[in-house]
Amino acid sequence: MHNSFVQEWGIDPGKEGTINSATVKYTDFLLATASGKVEGVKGLGKLATPFERTKVAAYTLGAMTPCMRLYSFLGKELQAILGPEGNGHPYKNWIDSYSSESFQASALQTEDLLDKLSVSLTGEELDIIEKLYHQALKLEIEFFLAQPIAQTTLAPLTKGHNPEEDRLVIFSDFDLTCTVVDSSAILAEIAIVTAPKSDVVQPETQIVRMSSADLRNTWGLLSGQYTEEYEQCIESIMPSAKVEFNYEALCKALEQLSDFEKRANSRVIDSEVLKGLNLEDVKRAGERLILQDGCTGFFQKIVKNENLNTNVHVLSYCWCGDLIRSAFSSGMLLPCENL
Repeated sequence: MHNSFVQEWGIDPGKEGTINSATVKYTDFLLATASGKVEGVKGLGKLATPFERTKVAAYTLGAMTPCMRLYSFLGKELQAILGPEGNGHPYKNWIDSYSSESFQASALQTEDLLDKLSVSLTGEELDIIEKLYHQALKLEIEFFLAQPIAQTTLAPLTKGHNPEEDRLVIFSDFDLTCTVVDSSAILAEIAIVTAPKSDVVQPETQIVRMSSADLRNTWGLLSGQYTEEYEQCIESIMPSAKVEFNYEALCKALEQLSDFEKRANSRVIDSEVLKGLNLEDVKRAGERLILQDGCTGFFQKIVKNENLNTNVHVLSYCWCGDLIRSAFSSGMLLPCENL
């Protein structure tokens, strides 16, 4: 089966090549287990009695079952993503094989056989099977992590990214996704710090602003109301019990969340707490904004990759594109026109 797959990918299965070390670790682990060499277990090498042979068979299945179940799961998941329009996908036959009913049945049969062989085992021997199962799954994960990635980027599963024909569009949230703190709170703090004192007469030529004390009180009320209504909104849209995925219900929930955000934003605008902010103060605050670990590296890879034809859109409800542009430009992450 695997020979036919690799031939489709232009690889000669008869040609000698370097075996991935992660593959060797897993195959050596299986061979050792099948021959009775199990870590922490003595006296299995001779397999003198039927019971000992049954025990080794159970241990071997304990080491094999994770592979069967994992590939069965991956096949089904990838098949669901691929959909009926995936005929041109290079891994279609691989996905079809591991998502097939026959392979699903084989995985289930392996698990059933393991259950039957385990009936006569002691609690200590069942613990050994559990350890073998965990070790096998760990080696499988290491196998996948060790595979070379030809294109280190997020791309649709259905096809590769051709920069001459395709444009990759990436949307990213800003507040508390890219940033460590909520940027709207930063804008409010700038407004409070730069606001005039209550006993200072404001010149007629300047925009009339609330005093710093009034601003702080107003922002405190707005923040408290936002937190309370946010919790109520989330509680109302989250199902009380586990349910199947429902696209229509998700759309309705997102609409409710959007309506809540619009109301909260309108209250801030109507309150005029951000009225009269100095643009340079906002930009300086953006330059000092702390981004989440990994955010800088992620966007730098996108910007510096000449093989990508990419548009990046950063979303935020903080009402201030200059703050966002300053935050990214300070780290040389993105050209400002992408934000």
